[in-house]
Amino acid sequence: MMRRRLAAWRRQEGGASAVEFALVVGPLFFLLLGAIECGRLLWTRQILQSLAISTARCMGVRQAVCASSSTYSATMTTAYVIAQATKLGITLTSANVTLDADASCGGVSGFSSATISYTFVSVAPKLVTALAGGVAISASACFPNQPTS
Repeated sequence: MMRRRLAAWRRQEGGASAVEFALVVGPLFFLLLGAIECGRLLWTRQILQSLAISTARCMGVRQAVCASSSTYSATMTTAYVIAQATKLGITLTSANVTLDADASCGGVSGFSSATISYTFVSVAPKLVTALAGGVAISASACFPNQPTS
């Protein structure tokens, strides 16, 4: 009698799916979270590069948000970069922004240059240990200075 019950118990597969799910869901969750965080890192890097390009252009063309009476203003340009980054959910300070209105790019002078540095921090540093200490990101761009009229 006991042997029949033991044999019947071995043939039951009712809980097998639950056990298999429990074994697979953990690694899949970590893989998904890692993919999301890597995507956020790449998105942040792309946003910083786009900001650097638009800032260098703003300086070179002497747009109103970066210049006062067609004269380049580092204060206005820094405020512009910080405001644009804030709109996109990235917190920058003036220490993150390096501007040069008379830079040399590729060995040629007469350019405006913008460099933005940022430390990306994961929202789940205990789970995504590769990003736990933060990842330093830097983006820079040059734009030829336009003659003022």
